[in-house]
This record gives sequence, C-alpha cells and structure tokens, in this order.
Amino acid sequence: QVQLVESGGGLVQAGGSLRLSCAASGNILSINVLAWYRQTLGKQRDLVARITNNDNTNYGDSVKGRFTISRGNAKNTVYLQMDSLRPEDTGVYYCYANLRSGYLLSNNYWGQGTLVTVSS
Repeated sequence: QVQLVESGGGLVQAGGSLRLSCAASGNILSINVLAWYRQTLGKQRDLVARITNNDNTNYGDSVKGRFTISRGNAKNTVYLQMDSLRPEDTGVYYCYANLRSGYLLSNNYWGQGTLVTVSS
C-alpha cells in the first residue's frame, strides 16, 4: 500500500520559516502530481502548492511569493519551504499525490497531516 508521510511542522513566530517534507513509499510506478493542501479553523481544505512531473508549479494566492514547492532528488519526495509565515497560515498541512501504484488507473493519496502553528 502507498503511504505519504509528512514531517517538519511545528510552532514558529510570525515572520519565521519552516520547511515541510513529504516522502511517498510503496509500489509506486509513476507520480503525476505532488501537492500540499491545508485546513485551518474549520475551513475547507485548500490548495497551497502543486507541482507536476515536469516541474510546473501552482500556488494559492495567499502564499505566492512566500512559499516554494520543489521535488527532491529522490522522485518520491516533495518539499514546501514556507517563509514570512503569518498567523493565518496556522493549520494542518497535508501532502497529496496522484500516482500509479501497480493498478492500471491513477489514484489520489493523502498523508496524515502535520500541524503548523504561527504565533503573533
């Protein structure tokens, strides 16, 4: 079974930085998309950043210029560098992947989430 495991969350003051990591494991044939989503204070889960297998990126408007998504040297790793953090960034951050894992069709997978808390 495919698993996505996040790390790097924690408590940081406003204006500070954190880097989140996500590693996918299992019988993975290919990865189409890796992304980060977050859920804050009862809101719906929102896209933070997305990167494709050809390194095209997309960002949510509220994080443009502050966050950077990148693929690791290992194909199954993705990072989210978060700078100039604001209290409004507080929430649970989830790693997402669309990939093929031995079945004919691609499927969506989610990590368990990592908590980011930004204090003012």
